[in-house]
Amino acid sequence: MSINQILPFLSTAIMLGFTIYVFQRFFVRRNPAFLYWGIGLAMFCAGSFAEAYLSLAWNKSVFFIWYLFGAALNAAWLGHGTLNLLVKKSWVHVVTVALVAGSLFATYLMLQAMPKLDTAVFTTDKPVSEQYGTKALEAGQAAPAGAQTMTTTYRGREVTAVRGLLPLGTPVRLTTPFFNIYGLFTLVGGAIWSAYLFWRKRVMPNRVIANVLIAAGALSIGFASTLTRLGYGQYLYLGELISAILMFVGFLYAAKPQTDEELIQKRVPASAD
Repeated sequence: MSINQILPFLSTAIMLGFTIYVFQRFFVRRNPAFLYWGIGLAMFCAGSFAEAYLSLAWNKSVFFIWYLFGAALNAAWLGHGTLNLLVKKSWVHVVTVALVAGSLFATYLMLQAMPKLDTAVFTTDKPVSEQYGTKALEAGQAAPAGAQTMTTTYRGREVTAVRGLLPLGTPVRLTTPFFNIYGLFTLVGGAIWSAYLFWRKRVMPNRVIANVLIAAGALSIGFASTLTRLGYGQYLYLGELISAILMFVGFLYAAKPQTDEELIQKRVPASAD
């Protein structure tokens, strides 16, 4: 096995432990934020395992799991956990309903797309994230080396496209940016905002470090995914592993018991500084 086939399994093992830990926290504290984090982490874990499997062999059901949970939904559910922790407003329940409805709709669209997969283009030589979608080439744009191309009609005109597993214009692909943007904004933005608040109040320094680590973990997977779309897919698995480690360490650090000095500082009014 190559290093790029081993790394996804390591990420899966870390995320599995992370998922179990967060669900345990939910059953103890009954805070819905932990429930949403746990769901998002379980999706991350499932997507990571599916990606590891697809680095070895093709399986249609595993691809369904990878795209729906790994590529589309997990960031939104993780971010929604952060939103529920930071915002105690009734409108958050409306967002929860919208997220559930959107996730069910994406599942329906993914089921509709499955019979149309172009499985003949699949190869274990590249990450599945480099080959999941058919991409139309712009005028004068050359296809990547080794890519399979085809001529097809798209949006009323004839185009040359790089073949991928999902056809051009597959509706489920249009939903993915909405989930990822929401997840990035709430997870990274929420972590940075929390770190700032703890730093400004000069209390619980472990929470400052923890939130910085969580934000860095979320950004690392986003950066690796961007590199993959630009044709540098060899960094994706490493980015996922770094992301899993940083977020898990950050979460453990946030749960670290406070010292007596920190508890005293927390009780001292801000005007006493």
